[in-house]
Amino acid sequence: MSMAAAIEVKGWCPGVLRPMQSGDGLIARVRPWGGAFGLVEAKALANAAERFGNGHIDLTRRANLQIRGVTEASLPGLQNVVEQLGLVDCDARTEATRNIMVAPLAGIDPAERIDVRLLAHALESGLATETALHDLPSKFGFLVDGGGSVSIAGERADILLGVVGQAVALGLDTHSGVEWIGTTSLDAAAKAGLAAARAFLGVCCGRRRLRDLDDKGVAHLHSALRPMLDPVAGDLSVVSKRPLGVLSLGSERVAVGVAAAFGRLEARQLRGFIAVAAAAGAADIRLSPWRSLYVGVRDIAAACRVVEAAGDIGLIVEANDPILRVDACPGAPACRSSSVDTRRDARRFAALGFGGTLHVSGCAKGCARSAPADLVLVGVQGGGQGRYDVIRNGTTRDTPERAIGAEEAGALFDV
Repeated sequence: MSMAAAIEVKGWCPGVLRPMQSGDGLIARVRPWGGAFGLVEAKALANAAERFGNGHIDLTRRANLQIRGVTEASLPGLQNVVEQLGLVDCDARTEATRNIMVAPLAGIDPAERIDVRLLAHALESGLATETALHDLPSKFGFLVDGGGSVSIAGERADILLGVVGQAVALGLDTHSGVEWIGTTSLDAAAKAGLAAARAFLGVCCGRRRLRDLDDKGVAHLHSALRPMLDPVAGDLSVVSKRPLGVLSLGSERVAVGVAAAFGRLEARQLRGFIAVAAAAGAADIRLSPWRSLYVGVRDIAAACRVVEAAGDIGLIVEANDPILRVDACPGAPACRSSSVDTRRDARRFAALGFGGTLHVSGCAKGCARSAPADLVLVGVQGGGQGRYDVIRNGTTRDTPERAIGAEEAGALFDV
């Protein structure tokens, strides 16, 4: 396998084979198989983040892990470690296509109607072997959900495969929202999902996401997919749940969920969490699109020990922690596009007790959050160091009402 990497190009999701340059060095994204890393894999990645990067690890909205601060000199060493772990694909194009989010408790949650890990693996295999699908845009992604107590079916992905009853429903993320267009069996669900991706390529004309298609393009996908699907029965509207702490799942199953502020882990924190999870009987670490981690453990007592230890090493174990209502990108100096230290400011803003959702972004790209927030603060570019554009009930791409200094932001939270 070639380890050559085109480093300076922008506009894709970074991988191990093709990392992306940022203000603190190269970013290498590691994609788990089936939504989880084994404990040995996770510990090796934590060690690699210190040895080949700056020790900073990001949990992403795509349920992946990013190692930051890699240099051109240290990149080959990181690539070799990840390859030995079996966590990379045969080439950069294949790696970029494998964007699949899996419900974090798949296979251990008795509330799930179907164990969807087999479906996720079938998708991974199809994306790897069907070279025509390597033309999919790098941000194009799939979601696989088993309908359990910790569901991700309310998250955004281009193609959604969600269990309903004993069938799997296929949904498309269109410009008007998710359209659930039919159901199929578990065995045929991966084939239907890949067919949807193939149909998108036939009409995308350079568009990067399925939701960018016009009505004619969406109608083409409907026409291509309906012959292989049965009608949808029942209400498929789902709100994602994001529980943390001790999770009693029934049937004597127990799990633990923890989060990291703004998705940032230090290598030592990940190692510490792995150690306590292993002692509690965990087999792997599952990632989620909420930048949180989940593990299955042996019993309630073990879960309580994991939660206590996770809190001691600085992880978030309460779902109502105010910092979880704040999304913030790395900001300056880690990102060269930013003129503001977003995470320093975001921690201060969270402490002020704002009751809504807050997005603090270093620039208008809005990498930390694509959905609207109650309040959005966007770093002013071009000589505006320390100042933010203010947007209410929108995204970073909306028109700001005014610009303020970071020290003035507290007044915004009183209205």
